[in-house]
Amino acid sequence: MKTRMTELFGIKHPIMLAGMAFVSLPEVVAAVSNAGGLGMFNSVANTPDQMRDIIKQIKSLTDKPFGINVTLLFPNAKENAEVALEEKAPILNYALGKGDWLIKAAHEYGGKVISTVATERHAHRAELDGADALVVTGLEAAAHGGEPTSLVLIPLIASMVDIPIIAAGGFCDGKGLAAALALGADGISMGTRFMLTQESVVHESIKEVGLRATAEDTMRSDKIDGLPGRFWMNKAAIEMAQGKVSIAKAIASAWQIRKTLDVPFYKLLLSGLRQRGVQDLARQAISVDFLERLNDPGDDVNSVFLPLGQVAGRINDIPSCQDVVEETVSEAEQVIKVMQGKVTA
Repeated sequence: MKTRMTELFGIKHPIMLAGMAFVSLPEVVAAVSNAGGLGMFNSVANTPDQMRDIIKQIKSLTDKPFGINVTLLFPNAKENAEVALEEKAPILNYALGKGDWLIKAAHEYGGKVISTVATERHAHRAELDGADALVVTGLEAAAHGGEPTSLVLIPLIASMVDIPIIAAGGFCDGKGLAAALALGADGISMGTRFMLTQESVVHESIKEVGLRATAEDTMRSDKIDGLPGRFWMNKAAIEMAQGKVSIAKAIASAWQIRKTLDVPFYKLLLSGLRQRGVQDLARQAISVDFLERLNDPGDDVNSVFLPLGQVAGRINDIPSCQDVVEETVSEAEQVIKVMQGKVTA
């Protein structure tokens, strides 16, 4: 299936792996790229030295295009992005920050840059900065998405920009891909669907949560990690959304993240202040600490913060990434044919 997205990135199918912390790891990235989609590695929990090795690992697993996601709000983001640029990553995807410098540097070696946005203003700014494409994230998405639903946000932004759009939030199959194309997008990004695959290293108990979840089993709050986001509605998320973070817990979590990311404590503080202060720094640190347990939640899965899209209510199997990509495209093509047959002149 050819669209502006496949032509821009040199891929076979208009399907992207969402850059998910502790989920979009090299094995899944390579599996999606090898299946003809666009694999996307999330760099939020890595040091620059680790990033160099990870990019080399991905290149050893696939000779197809892949991307590196950088969340510019985080303290290690600029350094990790610079490593990705030095290693000439084919595609970079930035979010939560201004990426004009990154776009300029990537274009110098022929790389492409995707900006993740959730508002009209940010979409307009990213296009002016020179972004090659946009990921437009609606309300239904896991983690951070816009306030409007995908049904509203995608055609709204598609009508105001000239660059390709990748729709995110509520997509898990061919019906969703066909719908996204009808709304003006050029492809889709899927997170929850690829989290629930054979190649995903997320713990089996976490996968079981995703399989059991209904569309009503998620919640949105700006108190989980300091930004409005959607998570599995479990004990940990509810308590974080309702309460304040203790100073002791904030310091302990921030210190642990400082060691994990190998950054000075002042960088963590600046990261928090770029949001809304120390409380958000604490929430950011605690959420990363608990996200890390997605691969080993121990005996209490209810203590894990799990970004989960509403679309989990439509997922009931654990296929391979190859099967997800191929079945999504095949179903989309069939849906489009059926719809054409339903319309008469």
